[in-house]
Amino acid sequence: MSVARVTDIIAASPNSFDEAVKLGIERANKTLKNVQGAWVQDMKVECDGNGGIKEYRVAMKVTFVLAE
Repeated sequence: MSVARVTDIIAASPNSFDEAVKLGIERANKTLKNVQGAWVQDMKVECDGNGGIKEYRVAMKVTFVLAE
């Protein structure tokens, strides 16, 4: 029987939401073992004040299986 755990991760990218998700998953895999998936719970942008986007941010719930 496997037991899984969920942890919250917030990741950011200056380029896109897609890149922010990829960077968040890559970073999660450096610390957590057996990462199985992620649910993107929230997406938002930080504006630069001139009508442009400064940063794309995602809040994710990452699921990983605990080692026996």
